[in-house]
Amino acid sequence: MRYLPHTDEDIAKMFDAVGVTGFEDLFTTIPGNCRHEGDMALPEPKTEWELNSYMREIHSQLRISPEHTVLVGAGRYQHHVPGYIDTILGRSEFLTAYTPYQPEMAQGTLQGLFEYQTLTARLLGVDVA
Repeated sequence: MRYLPHTDEDIAKMFDAVGVTGFEDLFTTIPGNCRHEGDMALPEPKTEWELNSYMREIHSQLRISPEHTVLVGAGRYQHHVPGYIDTILGRSEFLTAYTPYQPEMAQGTLQGLFEYQTLTARLLGVDVA
């Protein structure tokens, strides 16, 4: 999706809709002792690629004891998802808010079987799977 920045007119309409005159008015409910004045000492911004590399570097420095069970993730652990899954799930035959009636549901099932059999046949190098 393309990024379309707000114009000054858009911002003025938003301020008017919520009953404020500027950005500072949006933060008046935050107590003064909880607000930061001045510039923050933040590092230079990173691209997504640089940030991923940086986080991997930090992760590699962590020391996790093998005799302790690590429960971080609450059951969601690293696992392999085949690349074609995103392609299939993104197809309109499988992704819709419309609730189909029985013949259309059967068509979706048939489409799923067709896709599965086609991929299986290609993987195995046979004509029919």
